[in-house]
Amino acid sequence: MAYSYDDENIFAKILRGEIPNDTVFETEHSLAFNDIRPQAPIHVLVIPRGKYVNYDDFAANASDEEILDYTRAIAKVCEMKGVEAEGFRMISNAGHNGVQEVPHLHVHILGGRNLGRMLTPA
Repeated sequence: MAYSYDDENIFAKILRGEIPNDTVFETEHSLAFNDIRPQAPIHVLVIPRGKYVNYDDFAANASDEEILDYTRAIAKVCEMKGVEAEGFRMISNAGHNGVQEVPHLHVHILGGRNLGRMLTPA
């Protein structure tokens, strides 16, 4: 599937330095920062520096180096925040039905409390 990347999305602006962020961790290919509207005591967003709309776009089109870097950046953030001991949730929304608000791949790492069930039966 072909993806159309919007260079004016908020994460693209953060990556260009047009909008400040509260950086947690960064690498050559990834940036992690605290969410401005946290939904849990720990709520970090991890984004690739490349122009990828969602995870399937990233998995299909990113270089092996970008994929490895991004995956390890997520692991490093979990370690830094200490969420692996008690558990955490990692969410990546995609598309309209997934309620993706920003068309740039991002993973939410949430922890620091019991997060309850992710979905309830319809």
